[in-house]
Amino acid sequence: MRKSTVAEPFSTPRVRKYSWPNIQRDFVKNWPLLVMVLPAVIFYIIFHYIPMGGLLMAFENFKPKLGFFHSPFVGLKNFQDFFSSAYSWRVIRNTLTLSLLQIGIEFPLTIIFALLLNELRSKRFRKTVQTISYMPYFISMVVVAGIIIDFCSTDGAITSLIGAVTGNYDNLLGNPANWRTIYVASDLWKNLGFDSIIYVAALSSIDQTLYEAAEIDGANRFQRILRVTIPGITDTIMIMLILRIGQMLSVGYEKTILLYNPQVYETADILSSFVYRKGLQEANYGYSTAVSLFNSVINFVLLLFANSVSKKYTESGLF
Repeated sequence: MRKSTVAEPFSTPRVRKYSWPNIQRDFVKNWPLLVMVLPAVIFYIIFHYIPMGGLLMAFENFKPKLGFFHSPFVGLKNFQDFFSSAYSWRVIRNTLTLSLLQIGIEFPLTIIFALLLNELRSKRFRKTVQTISYMPYFISMVVVAGIIIDFCSTDGAITSLIGAVTGNYDNLLGNPANWRTIYVASDLWKNLGFDSIIYVAALSSIDQTLYEAAEIDGANRFQRILRVTIPGITDTIMIMLILRIGQMLSVGYEKTILLYNPQVYETADILSSFVYRKGLQEANYGYSTAVSLFNSVINFVLLLFANSVSKKYTESGLF
Protein backbone atom coordinates (compact mmCIF):
# COMPACT_ATOMS: atom_id res chain seq x y z
CA MET A 1 0.00 0.00 0.00
CA ARG A 2 1.32 3.43 -1.03
CA LYS A 3 2.47 5.53 1.85
CA SER A 4 0.84 8.95 1.90
CA THR A 5 3.08 11.93 2.11
CA VAL A 6 2.36 15.04 4.13
CA ALA A 7 3.80 18.35 3.09
CA GLU A 8 6.30 19.54 5.62
CA PRO A 9 6.01 23.14 6.75
CA PHE A 10 8.62 25.60 5.54
CA SER A 11 11.50 25.73 7.94
CA THR A 12 12.57 29.13 9.12
CA PRO A 13 16.09 30.10 8.06
CA ARG A 14 18.73 29.82 10.70
CA VAL A 15 19.96 33.10 12.04
CA ARG A 16 23.70 33.17 11.92
CA LYS A 17 25.23 33.83 15.32
CA TYR A 18 28.28 36.04 15.14
CA SER A 19 30.97 34.62 17.33
CA TRP A 20 34.58 35.73 17.37
CA PRO A 21 35.72 32.96 14.93
CA ASN A 22 32.96 33.97 12.48
CA ILE A 23 33.98 37.63 12.72
CA GLN A 24 37.59 36.64 12.02
CA ARG A 25 36.56 34.60 8.97
CA ASP A 26 34.43 37.46 7.66
CA PHE A 27 37.32 39.87 8.14
CA VAL A 28 39.75 37.63 6.25
CA LYS A 29 37.21 37.14 3.45
CA ASN A 30 36.08 40.77 3.10
CA TRP A 31 39.11 42.75 4.23
CA PRO A 32 39.48 44.65 0.91
CA LEU A 33 35.94 46.03 1.29
CA LEU A 34 36.57 46.94 4.92
CA VAL A 35 39.75 48.78 3.96
CA MET A 36 37.83 50.71 1.30
CA VAL A 37 35.18 51.88 3.77
CA LEU A 38 37.70 52.65 6.54
CA PRO A 39 38.54 56.23 5.42
CA ALA A 40 34.83 57.13 5.41
CA VAL A 41 34.38 55.66 8.90
CA ILE A 42 37.41 57.58 10.21
CA PHE A 43 36.12 60.78 8.59
CA TYR A 44 32.72 60.51 10.27
CA ILE A 45 34.22 59.62 13.64
CA ILE A 46 36.63 62.56 13.61
CA PHE A 47 34.44 65.25 12.07
CA HIS A 48 30.91 64.17 13.08
CA TYR A 49 30.89 62.03 16.23
CA ILE A 50 33.78 63.41 18.29
CA PRO A 51 32.60 67.04 17.82
CA MET A 52 29.22 66.05 19.30
CA GLY A 53 30.90 66.43 22.69
CA GLY A 54 30.80 70.15 22.01
CA LEU A 55 27.02 70.09 22.50
CA LEU A 56 27.77 70.56 26.18
CA MET A 57 28.33 74.22 25.35
CA ALA A 58 24.59 74.62 24.69
CA PHE A 59 23.98 74.17 28.42
CA GLU A 60 26.91 76.25 29.65
CA ASN A 61 28.18 79.78 29.70
CA PHE A 62 31.15 78.47 27.81
CA LYS A 63 34.54 80.03 28.41
CA PRO A 64 37.39 78.68 26.22
CA LYS A 65 39.96 79.06 29.00
CA LEU A 66 37.79 76.94 31.35
CA GLY A 67 36.94 74.23 28.81
CA PHE A 68 33.87 72.01 28.51
CA PHE A 69 33.95 70.57 32.01
CA HIS A 70 34.69 73.69 34.04
CA SER A 71 32.54 76.34 32.35
CA PRO A 72 29.50 77.47 34.42
CA PHE A 73 26.45 75.27 33.84
CA VAL A 74 23.34 77.33 32.97
CA GLY A 75 20.85 74.62 31.98
CA LEU A 76 18.30 75.78 29.41
CA LYS A 77 19.09 79.49 29.75
CA ASN A 78 20.65 79.75 26.27
CA PHE A 79 17.52 78.24 24.70
CA GLN A 80 15.29 80.59 26.70
CA ASP A 81 17.36 83.58 25.63
CA PHE A 82 17.02 82.60 21.98
CA PHE A 83 13.27 82.01 21.97
CA SER A 84 12.63 85.18 23.97
CA SER A 85 14.79 87.32 21.66
CA ALA A 86 13.40 89.55 18.92
CA TYR A 87 15.30 87.62 16.25
CA SER A 88 14.19 84.04 16.89
CA TRP A 89 10.99 84.15 14.85
CA ARG A 90 12.68 86.13 12.08
CA VAL A 91 15.51 83.67 11.48
CA ILE A 92 13.21 80.62 11.77
CA ARG A 93 10.70 82.20 9.36
CA ASN A 94 13.40 83.12 6.83
CA THR A 95 14.97 79.67 7.01
CA LEU A 96 11.67 77.88 6.52
CA THR A 97 10.67 80.19 3.66
CA LEU A 98 13.92 79.62 1.78
CA SER A 99 13.73 75.86 2.32
CA LEU A 100 10.12 75.69 1.12
CA LEU A 101 11.02 77.73 -1.96
CA GLN A 102 13.89 75.36 -2.71
CA ILE A 103 11.68 72.29 -2.26
CA GLY A 104 8.81 73.80 -4.23
CA ILE A 105 10.89 75.22 -7.11
CA GLU A 106 14.34 73.63 -7.30
CA PHE A 107 13.32 70.07 -6.42
CA PRO A 108 10.67 69.57 -9.15
CA LEU A 109 12.67 71.51 -11.76
CA THR A 110 15.63 69.18 -11.17
CA ILE A 111 13.41 66.16 -11.88
CA ILE A 112 11.91 67.82 -14.96
CA PHE A 113 15.40 68.64 -16.26
CA ALA A 114 16.45 65.00 -15.84
CA LEU A 115 13.31 63.85 -17.68
CA LEU A 116 14.03 66.24 -20.54
CA LEU A 117 17.61 64.99 -20.78
CA ASN A 118 16.34 61.43 -20.88
CA GLU A 119 14.09 62.25 -23.85
CA LEU A 120 16.92 63.62 -26.01
CA ARG A 121 17.67 61.25 -28.87
CA SER A 122 21.08 62.60 -29.81
CA LYS A 123 23.67 61.27 -27.36
CA ARG A 124 26.19 63.93 -28.38
CA PHE A 125 23.73 66.74 -27.76
CA ARG A 126 22.68 65.18 -24.45
CA LYS A 127 26.28 64.96 -23.22
CA THR A 128 26.88 68.56 -24.30
CA VAL A 129 23.83 69.81 -22.36
CA GLN A 130 24.83 67.74 -19.31
CA THR A 131 28.40 69.08 -19.35
CA ILE A 132 27.26 72.70 -19.66
CA SER A 133 24.70 72.26 -16.87
CA TYR A 134 27.25 70.61 -14.55
CA MET A 135 29.90 73.32 -14.92
CA PRO A 136 28.44 75.97 -12.56
CA TYR A 137 28.46 73.49 -9.67
CA PHE A 138 32.27 73.34 -9.71
CA ILE A 139 32.68 77.10 -9.50
CA SER A 140 33.72 78.26 -6.04
CA MET A 141 30.92 79.79 -3.99
CA VAL A 142 33.12 82.85 -3.43
CA VAL A 143 33.38 83.34 -7.19
CA VAL A 144 29.64 82.78 -7.66
CA ALA A 145 28.89 85.34 -4.94
CA GLY A 146 31.24 87.82 -6.63
CA ILE A 147 29.44 87.31 -9.95
CA ILE A 148 26.04 87.85 -8.31
CA ILE A 149 27.23 91.01 -6.55
CA ASP A 150 28.63 92.45 -9.80
CA PHE A 151 25.55 91.57 -11.84
CA CYS A 152 23.16 92.94 -9.21
CA SER A 153 25.08 96.15 -8.42
CA THR A 154 23.82 99.56 -9.45
CA ASP A 155 25.50 99.35 -12.87
CA GLY A 156 25.37 95.55 -13.14
CA ALA A 157 24.04 93.63 -16.14
CA ILE A 158 20.91 92.29 -14.44
CA THR A 159 20.16 95.64 -12.79
CA SER A 160 20.49 97.38 -16.16
CA LEU A 161 18.06 94.95 -17.80
CA ILE A 162 15.50 95.35 -15.04
CA GLY A 163 16.05 99.09 -14.95
CA ALA A 164 15.36 99.36 -18.68
CA VAL A 165 11.88 97.97 -17.99
CA THR A 166 11.06 99.43 -14.58
CA GLY A 167 13.24 102.53 -14.55
CA ASN A 168 14.73 101.52 -11.17
CA TYR A 169 18.52 101.08 -11.18
CA ASP A 170 19.01 100.57 -7.43
CA ASN A 171 21.29 97.81 -6.12
CA LEU A 172 19.17 94.64 -6.17
CA LEU A 173 20.95 93.10 -3.17
CA GLY A 174 20.09 96.16 -1.08
CA ASN A 175 16.36 95.51 -1.34
CA PRO A 176 14.97 92.88 1.07
CA ALA A 177 12.14 92.07 -1.36
CA ASN A 178 14.66 90.84 -3.97
CA TRP A 179 16.73 88.64 -1.69
CA ARG A 180 14.83 85.35 -1.92
CA THR A 181 14.39 85.61 -5.69
CA ILE A 182 18.11 86.18 -6.19
CA TYR A 183 19.02 83.39 -3.77
CA VAL A 184 16.75 80.74 -5.34
CA ALA A 185 17.51 81.74 -8.94
CA SER A 186 21.29 81.64 -8.41
CA ASP A 187 20.99 78.37 -6.47
CA LEU A 188 19.02 76.86 -9.35
CA TRP A 189 21.59 77.99 -11.90
CA LYS A 190 24.47 76.54 -9.87
CA ASN A 191 23.00 73.21 -8.77
CA LEU A 192 20.40 72.20 -11.37
CA GLY A 193 22.69 70.08 -13.53
CA PHE A 194 24.63 68.40 -10.74
CA ASP A 195 21.54 67.60 -8.66
CA SER A 196 19.96 65.90 -11.68
CA ILE A 197 22.74 63.28 -11.88
CA ILE A 198 21.07 60.83 -9.50
CA TYR A 199 17.79 61.03 -11.45
CA VAL A 200 19.57 60.53 -14.76
CA ALA A 201 21.24 57.44 -13.28
CA ALA A 202 17.88 56.14 -12.03
CA LEU A 203 16.32 56.73 -15.45
CA SER A 204 19.03 54.70 -17.16
CA SER A 205 18.09 51.64 -15.04
CA ILE A 206 14.47 51.50 -16.25
CA ASP A 207 13.74 48.41 -18.34
CA GLN A 208 13.51 49.52 -21.99
CA THR A 209 11.01 46.77 -22.79
CA LEU A 210 8.45 48.69 -20.74
CA TYR A 211 8.70 51.57 -23.21
CA GLU A 212 8.34 49.16 -26.13
CA ALA A 213 5.25 47.60 -24.58
CA ALA A 214 3.73 51.03 -23.90
CA GLU A 215 4.44 52.11 -27.49
CA ILE A 216 2.78 48.96 -28.84
CA ASP A 217 -0.26 49.77 -26.68
CA GLY A 218 -0.48 53.14 -28.42
CA ALA A 219 1.01 55.39 -25.72
CA ASN A 220 2.59 58.60 -27.02
CA ARG A 221 5.80 60.05 -25.61
CA PHE A 222 4.10 62.11 -22.91
CA GLN A 223 2.02 59.13 -21.79
CA ARG A 224 5.14 56.95 -21.64
CA ILE A 225 6.72 59.52 -19.33
CA LEU A 226 3.68 59.51 -17.05
CA ARG A 227 3.08 55.74 -17.06
CA VAL A 228 6.61 54.33 -17.28
CA THR A 229 9.34 56.89 -16.58
CA ILE A 230 8.00 58.63 -13.49
CA PRO A 231 6.81 55.41 -11.75
CA GLY A 232 10.25 53.95 -12.49
CA ILE A 233 12.02 56.63 -10.46
CA THR A 234 9.38 57.19 -7.76
CA ASP A 235 11.46 55.47 -5.07
CA THR A 236 14.46 57.66 -5.92
CA ILE A 237 12.32 60.80 -5.84
CA MET A 238 10.90 59.90 -2.44
CA ILE A 239 14.31 59.13 -0.94
CA MET A 240 15.69 62.47 -2.17
CA LEU A 241 12.61 64.30 -0.90
CA ILE A 242 12.95 62.71 2.54
CA LEU A 243 16.60 63.76 2.70
CA ARG A 244 15.71 67.28 1.59
CA ILE A 245 12.96 67.61 4.20
CA GLY A 246 15.44 66.35 6.81
CA GLN A 247 17.64 69.36 5.97
CA MET A 248 14.85 71.92 5.93
CA LEU A 249 16.45 74.13 8.58
CA SER A 250 19.98 73.61 7.29
CA VAL A 251 20.10 76.25 4.57
CA GLY A 252 23.77 76.79 3.75
CA TYR A 253 25.39 79.78 5.41
CA GLU A 254 28.18 80.31 2.85
CA LYS A 255 26.22 82.11 0.15
CA THR A 256 24.09 83.98 2.69
CA ILE A 257 27.11 85.37 4.52
CA LEU A 258 28.81 86.31 1.25
CA LEU A 259 25.79 88.15 -0.15
CA TYR A 260 23.74 89.61 2.70
CA ASN A 261 24.14 92.89 4.54
CA PRO A 262 22.32 94.56 7.46
CA GLN A 263 19.87 96.20 5.03
CA VAL A 264 18.37 92.81 4.07
CA TYR A 265 18.51 91.01 7.43
CA GLU A 266 14.71 91.10 7.55
CA THR A 267 14.48 88.48 4.75
CA ALA A 268 18.06 87.20 4.45
CA ASP A 269 19.08 86.36 8.02
CA ILE A 270 18.72 82.59 8.59
CA LEU A 271 19.60 80.21 11.41
CA SER A 272 23.05 79.31 10.08
CA SER A 273 24.07 82.95 9.52
CA PHE A 274 22.67 83.87 12.95
CA VAL A 275 24.77 81.10 14.53
CA TYR A 276 27.82 82.38 12.64
CA ARG A 277 27.41 85.93 13.94
CA LYS A 278 26.69 84.90 17.53
CA GLY A 279 29.40 82.24 17.69
CA LEU A 280 32.33 83.58 15.69
CA GLN A 281 31.77 87.33 15.61
CA GLU A 282 30.36 87.85 19.11
CA ALA A 283 32.13 84.82 20.70
CA ASN A 284 28.90 83.76 22.43
CA TYR A 285 29.64 80.06 22.01
CA GLY A 286 27.03 78.63 24.36
CA TYR A 287 24.21 80.65 22.83
CA SER A 288 25.17 79.77 19.23
CA THR A 289 25.54 76.09 20.12
CA ALA A 290 22.05 76.09 21.63
CA VAL A 291 20.59 77.54 18.40
CA SER A 292 22.53 75.01 16.33
CA LEU A 293 21.32 72.14 18.55
CA PHE A 294 17.72 73.31 18.16
CA ASN A 295 18.28 73.34 14.39
CA SER A 296 19.59 69.76 14.40
CA VAL A 297 16.81 68.40 16.61
CA ILE A 298 14.09 69.89 14.40
CA ASN A 299 15.77 68.48 11.29
CA PHE A 300 15.90 65.04 12.90
CA VAL A 301 12.19 65.19 13.81
CA LEU A 302 11.31 66.29 10.26
CA LEU A 303 13.37 63.44 8.84
CA LEU A 304 11.53 60.85 10.96
CA PHE A 305 8.16 62.38 10.06
CA ALA A 306 8.89 62.47 6.31
CA ASN A 307 10.19 58.91 6.37
CA SER A 308 7.12 57.58 8.21
CA VAL A 309 4.72 59.37 5.83
CA SER A 310 6.63 58.07 2.80
CA LYS A 311 6.58 54.48 4.07
CA LYS A 312 2.87 54.73 4.80
CA TYR A 313 1.78 56.05 1.40
CA THR A 314 4.53 54.93 -1.03
CA GLU A 315 6.10 51.94 0.78
CA SER A 316 9.57 53.43 0.31
CA GLY A 317 11.78 55.09 2.89
CA LEU A 318 15.26 55.43 4.29
CA PHE A 319 14.64 52.91 7.09
